Amino acid sequence: ARACVFFSMPKVDIKRDLLFERLGWKYSAEDLKSKAQDDFQTLCFEFGLELDDVTSEKLMVEKEQGDHAKSSGLSEEVIYKVDIPANRYDLLCVEGLTRGLNIFREKAVAPRFKRLDPVLTMTVTENTSDVRPFAVAAVLRNVTFTQASYNSFIDLQEKLHQNICRKRTLVAIGTHDLDTLAPPFVYDAQAPEDIKFRPLRAPDMSKEYTAAELMTAYESDQQLKHYLHILKGRPRFPVIRDSKGVVLSLPPIINGHHSRISVNTKNVFIECTATDATKASVVLDMIVSAFSEYCAAPFTVEGVTVTSPRGSIVTPALAYRTEHVAVENVYRRMGIPRSVAPADLARLLTRMQLSAKLEGDTLVVEVPPTRPDVLHECDIWEDAAISYGFNNIKWTVPKVATVGKQLPINKLTDQLRHSIAQAGYNEALTFALCRRDDNYTFLRRPDDGCSVGIANPQTAEFQVVRTNLLSGLLKTVSANIKMPLPIKVFEISDVVLKDSTTDTGARNRRRLASLICSQSPSFQFTTGLLDRLMVLLGVPHNPSRDPSRPGYFLVPSADPAFFGELGAADIVVRGQRVGVMGVIHPEVLAHYDLRTPCSALELEIESFL
Repeated sequence: ARACVFFSMPKVDIKRDLLFERLGWKYSAEDLKSKAQDDFQTLCFEFGLELDDVTSEKLMVEKEQGDHAKSSGLSEEVIYKVDIPANRYDLLCVEGLTRGLNIFREKAVAPRFKRLDPVLTMTVTENTSDVRPFAVAAVLRNVTFTQASYNSFIDLQEKLHQNICRKRTLVAIGTHDLDTLAPPFVYDAQAPEDIKFRPLRAPDMSKEYTAAELMTAYESDQQLKHYLHILKGRPRFPVIRDSKGVVLSLPPIINGHHSRISVNTKNVFIECTATDATKASVVLDMIVSAFSEYCAAPFTVEGVTVTSPRGSIVTPALAYRTEHVAVENVYRRMGIPRSVAPADLARLLTRMQLSAKLEGDTLVVEVPPTRPDVLHECDIWEDAAISYGFNNIKWTVPKVATVGKQLPINKLTDQLRHSIAQAGYNEALTFALCRRDDNYTFLRRPDDGCSVGIANPQTAEFQVVRTNLLSGLLKTVSANIKMPLPIKVFEISDVVLKDSTTDTGARNRRRLASLICSQSPSFQFTTGLLDRLMVLLGVPHNPSRDPSRPGYFLVPSADPAFFGELGAADIVVRGQRVGVMGVIHPEVLAHYDLRTPCSALELEIESFL
């Protein structure tokens, strides 16, 4: 069976009163109960967002735990839960969201972010190359937090960790009170026993722990235990220290208690360690762009010089780039009417934080550092359509009339699938990737070099793309061997074969395979299934075995996966081998821990189109 994983869009929880204050909305007590929610829901829809729920801290506890007693005394302040597109990292906090909405409403202009010359340095040692080789950093000077903005600052880090940071596997964020530290900083990797500090969270907050002790202590921590696997088993752990050897953080697990931030922190040092340099840069840009508005000089960020074996860079990047978009493409691709003047298209884009100006028939668009989701010209077309309003685009009938239909190979596949199921077989759906041994050695077949290999497989289970369906069915039966006999399974799926004549170097071939596991080989049932398939395909039997005559016939097979020439046969149609059937060899069964005889059939069905 396959496990399905469902990913939901990230949500931002915003207190309604704070939200309306930042939007500049004022309502009477009566309108707050009705009109306010409708207005915000409409605004979210126009901006491409969705108001998912209206709740409160008290209601959330009652809903999750079903206990009214536990919710006693909790806040009943209204909270809006807003669904955010997964690639809009700039909207994952109330600061970024309300800024974007105000710019969209043309109540504010997009800020211009400025990076100040670096004062601090951070050195990345060669030791980190096999753990988390990349690091970036920045400083927010003279910050003034309120309790609400401080909570939002912490919450954004967690949302980024769960989203673009992929649960800290790609990027880990650390924030520190710079006034408690002594720069410059060193990012190194050391033996777990050599890293000793007082962590931000521990069973005994009065003592210091080595990194090895923390790994053991956090195994029972409901939050941090999910990140231990990132470092577990490594000879060296990453660590950031200041010039006095004080530990700032043990990424990606925990920060140090010494440099913890609070609502009273004035100068914030932000560091991101990563296995992906691009994502580290994006994450740092998102944090500083969202919260630099609280600096004494709003939207200014102090850079940090990061020196590594790859050279020196100044971070954060906070880079602006320019894209050129043909006006005609916006009209033609998005359906925006030509009654909207080109100059108005520039205004529409500016509402989406994409500052634009018209030069002839081209829109010159400046993409800010807050919009890493803009990867291609088509993303700019989409933002123009969102700003114009999808509901304002008229429905039109395409000028070209086309008729869609199912591909012949898929139609044939569905017809065969139903017929085989009616014959008492259960359909299996196995992985297209498998071990190399499953594809060759376990079937006693030589490696013919026809399989497509995976360059950097993450697991030994997925090394090559399968060239047969038989091994998948054998694994399926092995996993279900406790089921009552006979076990009858089939699969109709693609295999992939190398082919130098194609532009990809490989080609897909649709195949059908069946397998019966019973107290006896049950070869007669496999033969009966083949005969039934040939009747359905309209292919007669050719008893003369004359290749020039229509029909199919069987010849002894030398396929080593089967039990010799007396127990295996090649299926031949019009002189070409299109499949094989027979009793599975005992050595093959042993590789899959099967002690019950099996017979199988594998057929190339594209030959019958």
